[in-house]
Amino acid sequence: MPFTAILSITHRATGVALAVGTVVLAYWLASAAYGPAAYGHAQAVLGSWLGKLALFGWTGALFYHLCNGIRHLFWDKGRGYGIAEADKSGRMVVGATAALTVLAWIIGL
Repeated sequence: MPFTAILSITHRATGVALAVGTVVLAYWLASAAYGPAAYGHAQAVLGSWLGKLALFGWTGALFYHLCNGIRHLFWDKGRGYGIAEADKSGRMVVGATAALTVLAWIIGL
């Protein structure tokens, strides 16, 4: 499968992951409104290794979708349609996603 096709499928998958992550974010915010016990439970779930792994994945999905969305804006302007250009911009998206995700977690921890 061509690299650009994999990136296209990944863009759709990260859109779904962002929707699921938004529900988790709403759960976390609602738990704060329900009181200390509910918030403590939410913190325990999201602070576990599995919760942190899910949050790390959500962060990656967020940055991937952002970077690939910027790439699509260039395409909307008619730039970057060549095979070599599309491949290069796709690699830039993957690299930027990794860098931004790691940077966000370094700053956040």
